[in-house]
Amino acid sequence: MKTMRKKIKMIVEKTDTGFSAYSEVYPIFTTGKTIPELINNVYEAVQLFFEDSNKKITHDNIKFEIDFQQFFKYYKVLNSKFLAEKIGMNPTLLSQYIQGRKKPSATQTEKILAGIQQIGRELSEVNLIYNK
Repeated sequence: MKTMRKKIKMIVEKTDTGFSAYSEVYPIFTTGKTIPELINNVYEAVQLFFEDSNKKITHDNIKFEIDFQQFFKYYKVLNSKFLAEKIGMNPTLLSQYIQGRKKPSATQTEKILAGIQQIGRELSEVNLIYNK
C-alpha cells in the first residue's frame, strides 16, 4: 500500500448543530458537533473514500481551511484586538476581515495565520501554577 502524497483540502463551516467539512475535489463530506469530532470524522471519511484505491491516508494528507468569521466565532478566546497588536495590524482592519466586510489579501492572510500560530505555540508552552 502506497502512502498518498497529495493534500486533501477540507473546507470547514459552522452549522446550527456543530460543524461540517467538505472537499471541493472529492465527494467527501462529514459533520461533527465539535471541531475535534469533526476532525476525527473527516479522517474516517477520507480513509473510507480511498479504501479501494490501495492508498494509505495519514493526518498529514488532510488540510483544513476555515474562513475568518467562522474561525473567530468558534475560537472566541482569541481576541482580535490582541491579535492585531501582536502582528502589527490595524485592529479596525482585522475586525473588518473578521466581520466579512473586507477580504484580506494573500499576504495579509499569511500574516494573520502566522500570528495565530505564534500565539498557539506560546500557549502550548505555558504551564499553569496552582496551589493545593
